Amino acid sequence: MALLILGLVLFLGIHTLTTMREVRAAAIGRLGEGPYKGVYSLVSAIGLVLIVWGFGRYRSGGYIQVWDPPVAIFHPIALFLLWFAFVALAAAYAPPGKIKAVLRHPMLVAVKAWALSHLLVNGDLGSMLLFGGLLAWAVYDRIALKRRGDMGAAQVDGFKAADAIVVVIGTVAYVAVFWLHETLIGVAVR
Repeated sequence: MALLILGLVLFLGIHTLTTMREVRAAAIGRLGEGPYKGVYSLVSAIGLVLIVWGFGRYRSGGYIQVWDPPVAIFHPIALFLLWFAFVALAAAYAPPGKIKAVLRHPMLVAVKAWALSHLLVNGDLGSMLLFGGLLAWAVYDRIALKRRGDMGAAQVDGFKAADAIVVVIGTVAYVAVFWLHETLIGVAVR
């Protein structure tokens, strides 16, 4: 559990640093932009490795169950949220479209939907720390963006071809991960 927590602190901590514009600017001023990006990437990568390693060790040591989610109620909601997360993720990298415009910050929407979906169906301590931490960070980051005046993707009139592509790519990715979840993650989708 300690590795998971350390990984979350590093990964979310360095990502939170970017929301603190004065601190970020001071770090870039001291290090230079290239070295800052290098340190940022290194800390992010180390944090991510520790999260994956720590969560894997936690799972192999046995789950610490905190509550038992009502699967019959929450599972369908979680499946919809996951599909929505993949569509939002696809929108983050797509050309301008109505979906991207409505979501404003589609990557953060994807993280929030993905994390919430996992919180709904996993009542163990490790999952609550991992997914709860990512959800809390994404909510914080969206608030930080709003306070800075970053309204996100530009508004567009009507739906575009990019929207259809986003839905198709998001749906294909959703189905692929659904079928490969046990192989990739080591846990079957219930």
